[in-house]
Amino acid sequence: MKQQAILAPIDGTPITEAAFVPQGRPYQVCTRCVMDTTDPDITFDQAGVCNHCYYFDNNVKPAWPEPEEGARLLEEMIAKVKSYGEGKQYDCIIGLSGGIDSSFVAVKAVEWGLRPLVVHVDAGWNSELAVMNIEQICKRLGLDLVTHVVDWEEMQDMQLAFLRSNLANQDVPQDHAFFAALYGYATQAGIKYVINGSNYATESILPQSWGYDAMDATHVKAIHKRFGGRGRGHFPVVSFWDLYFRYPLILKMEVLRPLNYIPYSKEEAIRILEREYGWRYYGGKHYESRWTRWFQAYYLPHKFGYDKRKAHLASLVVSGQMTRDQALAELRKPLYDEKMLAEDKAFIAKKLGLTVDELEGLISAPPRHYSEFPNHQRKLKIAFSAYGKLRNWHAQWQSMRQQGLLISLFRRPLAWGQRLLYVLTRPFKLVLGVGLRTLGRVRRLSARVAHRVKRMFVS
Repeated sequence: MKQQAILAPIDGTPITEAAFVPQGRPYQVCTRCVMDTTDPDITFDQAGVCNHCYYFDNNVKPAWPEPEEGARLLEEMIAKVKSYGEGKQYDCIIGLSGGIDSSFVAVKAVEWGLRPLVVHVDAGWNSELAVMNIEQICKRLGLDLVTHVVDWEEMQDMQLAFLRSNLANQDVPQDHAFFAALYGYATQAGIKYVINGSNYATESILPQSWGYDAMDATHVKAIHKRFGGRGRGHFPVVSFWDLYFRYPLILKMEVLRPLNYIPYSKEEAIRILEREYGWRYYGGKHYESRWTRWFQAYYLPHKFGYDKRKAHLASLVVSGQMTRDQALAELRKPLYDEKMLAEDKAFIAKKLGLTVDELEGLISAPPRHYSEFPNHQRKLKIAFSAYGKLRNWHAQWQSMRQQGLLISLFRRPLAWGQRLLYVLTRPFKLVLGVGLRTLGRVRRLSARVAHRVKRMFVS
């Protein structure tokens, strides 16, 4: 049976249904955080605790250093970046969206004495508040800002292609363009270190089933080829080779996440930014973009039943920045102000060259899953498998080398090689031996004949 659009309410009424959830599955909410069965892949233990909480406990928390260890790791990171940047204009690069995390990490980078090049990618959806925040941060910190403006006709066509695809992650065109441009400027400037504002404190939980990898160039190209109305032109794309091999392995570029090394509080970060840098809050995570605000607060929950606030709030709950009751209270608030929604719908429709009814028609169309379209998942599995085997072989080689086992390892193959060489060359040796013996006999016979002839003439 074909999946139909959920058309869930956005007025604060609990969203209990979602796309691609097994039919007949009863609705359930985690007893520890606020994640629920609108995540098609969620599981619960007998106490009602979800797999996201277990992932946080078993994977995120052990990797999240304690304050003392974090301070040591941060000091090492700063020293490494500064050492690399000696004699250069910049020692790192930061992508600045005007949001909380990227703005705060820019502030901290300057406090730590780093010299970042700041890059902002304008994909055509910036709110005025985001532009003002970016200008304020860069001006007050004295940072050099490069603004990359994506060609609007190319961006518009890519955005329309993804809307027509009816996929969940409608932020792919923006996100892909952001990272492609950022890495492009980094390579042009010869910058190795990318300072990123992502962090465990506010982003430790996000269901994979609610979207798909924005950096899959195979997927991006396939969607545009099928649903786009013109050529991609110069739309920035990061190839599979660049993303997984050239940038990390050849150019040795590293993404550093220093907010994981400090006690990071979202509320405290907002207070510091507002009080000291003239920054203003825009009302929600990633709402600095009008498109992302409409996508996360309307398109995704209304069409698919995926309310990203649940993941953001669950991250704050498990990290201890918010209680579960506070998170549930936040979820009872409307996703969108009615007036703002009407304005954003009209703005987005006009910017995309659609009527509001045409835009609503795309939202009401049946949702589709990313796996229905070409992607690089198979290629990624093969690459990771090959990389894992190479690492294992290299580790074994190093271990045997240290233990002096390489000689014994090659002793038998060398003996086999010598035997094979003997077997292969023996026929030639036999033929050569016979030839040499025959030649000797001919020479001796010739000498005797010559001697007898000489004696005949002498006598």
